Amino acid sequence: MASRALTPPRRLARTYAAVNIGSFRTSAMIMGETEGGDLQVLGSGHRASAGVKRGYVTDMAAAAHAIRDAVERAEKASGTPVRSVWIACAGAGLASHVVSVDIEIGGRRIEDEDVEALLIEAQDMIQPDGRKVLHAQPAHYTLDGAHGVANPRGLHAERLGVDIHVMLADGAPVRNLTEAVQNAHLEVEGVVAAPLAAGHACLTPEERELGVALVEIGADITNVAVFAGGMLLGLHAVPMGSGSITDAIASSFGIRRSQAERLKCVAGSAIASPADHRELIPVSGPGDSGENGATTGPLARGADDKNRIVRAELVAVVTQQLGELTGEVGKALKAMGFAGPRAGQVVLTGGGAELAGMADFMQGALGQPVRLGRPPQLAGMPEAHHAPGFATLAGLCLYAADDPVDIRAVGTGRAGVYKAFTRQAGVMALVQRLFRALKEYF
Repeated sequence: MASRALTPPRRLARTYAAVNIGSFRTSAMIMGETEGGDLQVLGSGHRASAGVKRGYVTDMAAAAHAIRDAVERAEKASGTPVRSVWIACAGAGLASHVVSVDIEIGGRRIEDEDVEALLIEAQDMIQPDGRKVLHAQPAHYTLDGAHGVANPRGLHAERLGVDIHVMLADGAPVRNLTEAVQNAHLEVEGVVAAPLAAGHACLTPEERELGVALVEIGADITNVAVFAGGMLLGLHAVPMGSGSITDAIASSFGIRRSQAERLKCVAGSAIASPADHRELIPVSGPGDSGENGATTGPLARGADDKNRIVRAELVAVVTQQLGELTGEVGKALKAMGFAGPRAGQVVLTGGGAELAGMADFMQGALGQPVRLGRPPQLAGMPEAHHAPGFATLAGLCLYAADDPVDIRAVGTGRAGVYKAFTRQAGVMALVQRLFRALKEYF
């Protein structure tokens, strides 16, 4: 569905467009930045995903069609045409590490040229080992070993250093994502690791500095990321998500997956209550009934003659799956050192976080404070999109507006760094996309 901005747009200096290509939903957002620096959502749209599984493209044509459809809905809602988009990468073997480098200054005042020389030196320290570098960003600088310097210019030091946050991904899956976007007649403005995008939307700068864990529950995959010192220090992907709960419900009651998804969203909960044993829930939705309201198809396993199940049985299936997921999340946090006395706030986001009682369940299971992470309520943003399931989408636009420095651009100009994946295709790719567009529409 498409969502129209709630307030008329003011004079805009720039616009940003983003597409989040998930396994459950493909969504698009167009955001504008006013001359005064204020951000507002101009329009958004989403539809059921297709051709994507666990963050990987499995059907190029289906994925491209879903992307084009979502973007066209956002364009219609905003009245703004889109030529290029920022996209998120949730799978593709994401990995994160920190590279530290320093240079001799000799006690003099640090100038712009010194910072540039340091970042150029850091470029040679990146070791991708055959993988794609999504990000290589300076997190903070050091003066004679003292950390936490945001801007060293104008200060004196013997040695100037910097910590570079490097995010890597497998090349082929990223190329498939970018090609799906290109097949939808769009250019890729940038590829952003999903945890970084979600962190931009859900986490405060203070949280990222002091230490926080971000758990993003998607349909097929759950990304567990640990931030500290302003950087994403650790990342682990759990091959489970909200789709695992849906599958368990479908299997337990012998019903269709669409029915299981509806039951999970309408009546599912991560927290049981005494009233659950007395409440009967209809398995069939509004579109599942025949003439005179009669139930079509077989009855669910354990259902009564009206195809209703006891809510307590549904909640039991949900909590069993959540127990397995939370156990894997806990192992990931422990492996990254975010446990015991060093543990802190856990922020839960992603579409799977919208299940009723999810934060309370995770807090009890992990023994750590847990809160839901939502994108900020920007001007023009529909209320429905002020939800964990749209955090990565909004975060992509916020990331683009923030325009973070990438050390690969230093000495070459910023232009083109984020288009590294599309540049490889060259002129031939442009000709091919033009041919596909002509063939499709004429």
